[in-house]
Order: sequence, then structure tokens, then C-alpha cells
Amino acid sequence: MSKIIRPILFIAVGITIGLLIHNSLGLVNNSEIVSVDTSLVKIAADNQTYNEKNDISRNRRNALTIAVDMVSPAVVSVNVTKIREYIQRSPFSGDPFFRDFFPEIFRDRKYRELVKSIGSGFIISKDGYILTNEHVVENAAEVIVVMSNGNEYKAEIVGVDHVSDIALLKMDRDDLPYVSFGDSDKLMIGEWAIALGNPFGLFVKGEPTVTVGVVSAVDRDFGRLNSNRVYEDMIQTDASINNGNSGGPLCNADGEVIGVNTFIYTGDARASGSVGIGFAIPINRIKRIINDLKQYHGIDRNFWTGMYYSNLTRFLARELGYSSTRGVYVARINRNSPAEKAGVQLGDIVVRVNNQEIREFSDVEKAILSTDLKVGDNLNIRVWRNSKEYDLTILLEKYKK
Repeated sequence: MSKIIRPILFIAVGITIGLLIHNSLGLVNNSEIVSVDTSLVKIAADNQTYNEKNDISRNRRNALTIAVDMVSPAVVSVNVTKIREYIQRSPFSGDPFFRDFFPEIFRDRKYRELVKSIGSGFIISKDGYILTNEHVVENAAEVIVVMSNGNEYKAEIVGVDHVSDIALLKMDRDDLPYVSFGDSDKLMIGEWAIALGNPFGLFVKGEPTVTVGVVSAVDRDFGRLNSNRVYEDMIQTDASINNGNSGGPLCNADGEVIGVNTFIYTGDARASGSVGIGFAIPINRIKRIINDLKQYHGIDRNFWTGMYYSNLTRFLARELGYSSTRGVYVARINRNSPAEKAGVQLGDIVVRVNNQEIREFSDVEKAILSTDLKVGDNLNIRVWRNSKEYDLTILLEKYKK
């Protein structure tokens, strides 16, 4: 009997201990519903989506967009009212009878009219100085600048330099956004170039138009063009430049202005659209001009030296005892001219001008034009004379007829 009771007691004790453990741990049976808090899972999922969106936004924001944000507030539209003069030819102007006896009736007539044009510019100081091209404001009767926030202000022309095609404007405002200048002497071929401005008048109470390309080339020289403007050391870019972009800034990826957009090649005399070959005046050249425009309200480049030179031939070099044909020969000197006062003599061979080597006639003009000389400046030259070289300084004087 005891053999039967003993196992039953063990089983009963085991069941009792199991019940006690179950109650002490507070476990539920299979019929109870278990509630699980999923809010943290949802928050984690939302955070992941938010982070992914932020990653995409960060990828979209790059050096170019940052540079545009830096420069855009200082870019302005330059709206100009110009006075245009034209002549209406009389059909009888070539007939001496009608011209002499009825001059008031059959003479050529001059007409003047107001026309509107647009260009671009950018603020260079918080007190309202603005740079643009001289050809944008040439013959202007009124200049109105429009900022990216839509505000319009009248601007006065402080000074212009027709030769370099630079104009300095001023509006009566303070605490304005302005650009930073870069160093156009350190440009790298292939680096980003950003053009901002007002092509075709699209800059109307809004942001300037932005086009992006690269610096295609530097030191492009065009010399003196038909307009008597001098374009030397120009920056070439494939950033799209069109009518209305003239005077706007060309910037690098650091948001620094490296040039002023000025003109384009179209590939066709009858076309006017961009074909990816545009040119900007380097900002380092402009830096040399700004102070003169502020101080003198213009630059007098009507100077003369009074010496006239020609290319050096082998025969002439041999006659002079000169062992090369590099340089130019001083063929004539005006009496009491700046060159004569400086000690230049007939027969001298000019071998350097403003520290630039001279090989032929065109090098002299390039050396003079590229340094933006004006009345009152010094022209430093080195001449060969009787087997010796001499350094001379010519003080440029205003041209006398």
C-alpha cells in the first residue's frame, strides 16, 4: 500500500509547487490577450524616413547652390533709358542746287528718341556701389536698378571707362548685400564658372537667371575693337550668356566674383544667341580701375608718348650692330614729347615695355593696353643702344593735337 501512496504524494507535491511558482511570477494563461506597445517602432520608422529625406536634401545642396545663395542677393537688373540719335537723309542732300538754295527744306535732319534697354550689374559694397559694363549705360538718361527682392532704386553714374568697358554706379542706400572678389590670376581651366544676370529681361521682381559652365580658357586677347574698347586677358566660359547678361558677375564655386560678363561669340553675324563661347573681363583688371572711377569719375586714357616705331628687319639690325630681330625700332620722335623728355633717342631698339618682352610691333600695343595706362602714369621701357641696354621711364601726358 505504501508503494502506491508514495508516488501519489510526490505528484501532489509537484503540482502544488508548480502552482505556487505560477502565481508568484504572475503569468497568464493562453486565453488572456497580450497588449504590445508599438509606438516606439513607429517613431523609429518615421525617423528613418526623415533622415532619408535629409540625406537627399543634403545631396542636392552642393558648392554651386551655396555659391548662388551667396551671390544672388547682390545681383541687380540695370534698366536704362537711353537717348538715341539718328539722321534722316534727304533724297536731295547730294544735289548742290537743292542743298545750297533750300537748306532748311532739303538738308539732313537729326532726330533724338528715348529707348529702353536692359543689362545686369552687382553690388560691390554695402553703401550701394554697383559694377556693370560701360556699354550697358552708355548715353543713359536714367538708370533704375532692380534688386532680387523687387525693390527699385534710381542709380547715378559715378564714372565710366569706355576703353575697359567698365562703369561704376551708385544708389543712395546702405546695409546692402554685396559680393566678394576672387583672384582672376589664379583661375584653373575647367573649374566651375557661374554666370548670373538678367538675360532677355527675365529678372523682373525675382531671382536672377543662373547658368553654369566651366572656365574654358584665360588670357584671351582681342585688342582694340571697332568701338575703341580694349578687351585683353579675357576669361572664356561656356556658361550661357545672352542679351541682358552684360555687366553681370561670373563667379567661382566659392561664391567669389572672378569677372564681369561682357560679350559672346554667336558663330553667325545674324544670330544673337549663346553657342557656349562667352567672355568676361577679369576682376583683377577691374580692381585697378574702381578707385580711379570713384576718385576721378572717369579715366583719361587720351595720352601720348611721341615716339613712333616699326618692326626690326634683319638688314636694319645688322646696320645697327644688333644681333637679333627681336624688338621694335624707334623711327621717329616728336620734339618736346614725353618720349624725348625721358631720353628716348632715334634709332633705339625697344626690347621691353612694362616688364614685358617685345618681339614685334603688336607686342608693344599689347603691353600698353593690358596695363590700363592713363594720363599721368609711368611707362617703363628698356632700350638697346650702342651695345648697351638702358631703362627709361616715360611720363604719359595728355595728347596734344
